[in-house]
Amino acid sequence: MNNENNMQKKPELSFWQIWNMCFGFLGIQFGFSLQNANVSRIFETLGADYGNMAILFVAAPITGLIVQPIVGYLSDNTWNRLGRRRPFFLIGAIAASLSLLIMPNSPYLWFAAGMLWIMDASINICMEPTRAFVGDMLPKQQRATGYAMQTFFIGVGAVVASALPWMMSNWFDISNTAAPGVIPDSVKFSFYAGGVVLFLAIIWTIVSTKEYSPEQLEAFERAEEHEGGVIVEHHAPRTASTYFKQGSLWLVVGVILSALLTYHIDALDKGLFILTGGIAFFGVCQLIAGWLTEHHTGKNGFSEVMNDLFSMPQTMKQLAVVQFFSWFPFFAMWTYMTAAVTSHHYGSSDPTSVLYNEGADWVGVLNAVYNGTTIFAAMLIPLMVRWMNLRYAHMINLFLGGAGFLSFLWIQDPTLLIIPMIGVGFAWASILGVPYALLSNALPANKMGVFMGIFNYFIVLPQILAASILGFLVSKIFSNEPIYALVVGGMSMLLAGVLTLRIQENVKGA
Repeated sequence: MNNENNMQKKPELSFWQIWNMCFGFLGIQFGFSLQNANVSRIFETLGADYGNMAILFVAAPITGLIVQPIVGYLSDNTWNRLGRRRPFFLIGAIAASLSLLIMPNSPYLWFAAGMLWIMDASINICMEPTRAFVGDMLPKQQRATGYAMQTFFIGVGAVVASALPWMMSNWFDISNTAAPGVIPDSVKFSFYAGGVVLFLAIIWTIVSTKEYSPEQLEAFERAEEHEGGVIVEHHAPRTASTYFKQGSLWLVVGVILSALLTYHIDALDKGLFILTGGIAFFGVCQLIAGWLTEHHTGKNGFSEVMNDLFSMPQTMKQLAVVQFFSWFPFFAMWTYMTAAVTSHHYGSSDPTSVLYNEGADWVGVLNAVYNGTTIFAAMLIPLMVRWMNLRYAHMINLFLGGAGFLSFLWIQDPTLLIIPMIGVGFAWASILGVPYALLSNALPANKMGVFMGIFNYFIVLPQILAASILGFLVSKIFSNEPIYALVVGGMSMLLAGVLTLRIQENVKGA
């Protein structure tokens, strides 16, 4: 009886405490949106074409596959004077801010691709612990509010950041054109502003929020489990033999597919090597995990992350599939939307032309529209959930986004593209909040970071798939018409909507 009385529940936080702990996401999304809305423009200015556009993005997600679980694992097992997650906020903020200052001054295409690599990794160092931070700091009943607050800041930051080049050009009379091979000043000054905002916003969260100690989090976890209502899954660690068998199979399949691709490379696309190489690489990772499991009985992060990957809670597995198909359309949009709108709606593919740059600026405004809608949708989605099951609300929002992407093919007036971007905004708001609210309740507190990092595999993997196949599809199947990349994305999002019906709640891993 005394033990029951001594079980202390995690206290609820006030509105302003939640505001402060989520404020850093304003800066994170500021940098992320500048990257998404303008990197294609920078690459095209420096000489990229449709055929190699997608492959230029692949270094960043591959880095994310490595960085995200490592940061999650390290933050789960870190505690110093700054805290558990906040040291990683600070490291990521410094690196991301410097990347934003350097990126628009890239003299060569390869340099810009390298800076994208560093920028994406740095933003992820900030972002992944921030997701786990909400699970750490908020009780179960407030986590949906916390992720909704993050979504609100994502929308605010993205609205301003996406429209910054347009604002620089139209409000401050800063040039949005430049000589061939030179980044326009409107883009440069936007990135400079982004670097400052990102750093200051994350610093605000660091100084205004105090973290719970590992001992306090463990006590809160025991109290939550004592309340019941959660199915706890227990998974035995993977054996070395299983790793060796499955790793060998993945490696052999990857090598064979790469060989076949080499033989037929003239009829296919070099970007497909990303996919076949990824299959082989996953096999190698399993072989390494098998060797470590067989020869090292002590604790090592690589084996633990690999084992956690194969022992995800059931809810997490189902959410992962939905995430995969709902994020693929956004990577298609971020990679090809500038090219799609400038060519299909403005009739120009010349980065030095006035029409192209007007279209590129309008893409920034469209990005601002869907991110602005996210602010409104983040407040509306909780009301939708009161009227229907959470999964149905998520499904409806994904259907709105899928229909929005598909309609780009038929809408001719670029001004009317604002309408489908509202649907995309509802889908984006739902993707940023609903899955994480469901996921955080399915994860043990002592592995919140690493599972959040693994969960983001299913954000990165569709980006790698997009980089692998979209160049092939656009150049070989769709006759160099990038508008069809958005059509493929729309079909993927509709599929994600259907798959939400499979999600189970209240299934927690151990």
